[in-house]
Amino acid sequence: MEGDLLLVAIVAGRHVALPAKDVASVSELEKVTPAPRAPHWIEGVGAQRSRALTVVNCQRAIGLKSTDHQQDGEEETRCIVALCDDYLYALRVDAILDVTMAKSDLAPAPRGLGATWSSVATGVIETAFGPALMLDLPALLAGPSREAA
Repeated sequence: MEGDLLLVAIVAGRHVALPAKDVASVSELEKVTPAPRAPHWIEGVGAQRSRALTVVNCQRAIGLKSTDHQQDGEEETRCIVALCDDYLYALRVDAILDVTMAKSDLAPAPRGLGATWSSVATGVIETAFGPALMLDLPALLAGPSREAA
């Protein structure tokens, strides 16, 4: 894992990372159309270059209370467009920092992380931005109901 490229972002005040190989792009979504009967962590559907994206609110998917991601007057939202099981997802995060190389191998997640974060993190990895939780993308996309399953 050391030397691998990672995209580092912030979710609920924590640094998180995804392998760059799982990231298709970073995108500004101008409009999100709500999806009726979708789970609460699915904000709806957006579009990027005529491709449909399922928009996932990462805070809600983790099981945290969501904060408003848009600033006053902002219409667009930056998202990480990630590929999982041949589907594209727009992951709404608080901030996107940059792509960087992993400075360490993946280590176990800290014990005091809490159940919500532990269920979506595969461990912790050192980056140019400091330690970051490596996200388990399929677990994140499953939302908080993954604990009940």
